[in-house]
Amino acid sequence: MTREGATMSKLIFVTGGVVSSLGKGLASASIGNLLESRGLKITFLKLDPYINVDPGTMNPYQHGEVYVTEDGAETDLDLGHYERYTSLTLTRENNYTTGRIYHAVITKERRGDYLGGTVQVVPHVTDEIKQCIMRISQGMDVTIVEIGGTVGDIESLPFLEAIRQIPYDVGRDNVLYVHLTLVPYIGAAGELKTKPTQHSVNKLREIGIQPNILLCRTDRYLPPELKAKIAMFCNVEKDAVITAKDVETIYEVPIVFRKEGLDELIVRQLKLETGPPNLREWDAMVQKIKHPKHEVSIALVGKYAGLKECYKSLAEALVHGGIDHETRVNVNWIESEEVERQGTERILREADGILIPGGFGARGIEGKIVTIQYAREHQIPFLGLCLGMQCATIEFARNVAGLVGANSAEFDEKTQHPVIHLMSDQQSVNDKGGTMRLGAYACKLGEGTLAQKMYGVGEVRERHRHRYEFNNAYRAQLTAKGLILSGLSPDGRLVEIVELQNHPWFLATQFHPEYKSRPHHPHPLFSGFVGAALRRKCGH
Repeated sequence: MTREGATMSKLIFVTGGVVSSLGKGLASASIGNLLESRGLKITFLKLDPYINVDPGTMNPYQHGEVYVTEDGAETDLDLGHYERYTSLTLTRENNYTTGRIYHAVITKERRGDYLGGTVQVVPHVTDEIKQCIMRISQGMDVTIVEIGGTVGDIESLPFLEAIRQIPYDVGRDNVLYVHLTLVPYIGAAGELKTKPTQHSVNKLREIGIQPNILLCRTDRYLPPELKAKIAMFCNVEKDAVITAKDVETIYEVPIVFRKEGLDELIVRQLKLETGPPNLREWDAMVQKIKHPKHEVSIALVGKYAGLKECYKSLAEALVHGGIDHETRVNVNWIESEEVERQGTERILREADGILIPGGFGARGIEGKIVTIQYAREHQIPFLGLCLGMQCATIEFARNVAGLVGANSAEFDEKTQHPVIHLMSDQQSVNDKGGTMRLGAYACKLGEGTLAQKMYGVGEVRERHRHRYEFNNAYRAQLTAKGLILSGLSPDGRLVEIVELQNHPWFLATQFHPEYKSRPHHPHPLFSGFVGAALRRKCGH
């Protein structure tokens, strides 16, 4: 790499210290929001230290949600934040893992690209990381690079070494280091404590990186004297100590950063030519979230309901759907196995709407199926997503079409009625990683259907993540009993959406609409679902 790359893009590196889950992804997304609102062309790169090539095969309890991009990459959930806070549509090039980096390096070594040299972490692995950064930065005003994990983790050292080297390649004036850290309030002492921040910054400096800006995660605004103390011990300017305060809604973070002067600081330090930010529409949206006129209760019945990070995009899409109706959506997170133990009436009777999300495996499936039956029979607005659509098909087949024992071949290979079966192009697939039906596919909507009414168009493109599908051998039997196949692939081969007649709002999709919902552009299915739940609550 040469200094000619200096004019290509300014680079902002976001690291985190003290503890995980401080909110690096939200901080990075908020920085992007502020810079884009100033008219700058931006992009993101998430560098994840784990050795998995991607998170697709990882347990949701360990990793949280797997986000799917338009081009079919299974990525870290932070890419969802990046897309929700900006106008960007990201790709597989916006997320690299240690596994992906090492795979590229080893492939080059096997091919002989290193001309017999000894392949080492420095320079070969670090050069590969830097090449990923430079590729994604082409044509951008600013590239925001988030380093996963916490400073001090052994896994992240190659990434930190790579970003330490970057200023020598592109020029120091083109690089900014932002470090997110923790300033806890100790109730017994009645004080905010700065030592965790000092230790975290010292650890970063030992690696050779001096942060330019500190984002201090805390539950209150930092007083000037505390900012001065942090600045002195961490060797940064006083105005570079920014409060990353807890907020009522995550969409308020850019507004807090703006009040703290973060975007002005970035623009000044990177010498960016830009106009003032325009956050009027964003602020109006935040005010609608914070001051709703109505409330509804949605029962989300899933197999990972005990860990909300597994359904991050889904939870946000429900918030977005509420914005359109100035409605706060209160989600009741219910484990589907709990429905199996306690029954539907006790758990679901207060629900204004019922949602069944995606998932894999047989655990809790019967709880989902009886939940759908309850929604159908009690005329409660229902939205099913991916596995939720498959369960809705199974429930209809059993209880309306009379197909005793109907099931998915995923859960019962010997079922007499496999109304859901393995996709034909999946039958010869052995590898688990990156082999599902992934990414955006077109879907044609039936005339006069609820789906077409919600979307307002005749064809849409939505993102998928599944191996099993509606079994076409049962189309005639199920549609004869009233199941509406309201969304099909353009060739008519794949069933993408089902809905019901004589129900106020019952719709289920094979795809994941939550991936394309934005706070400033709520997805029509979530807006419609929340609207139906509100009508039910109001007795309309």
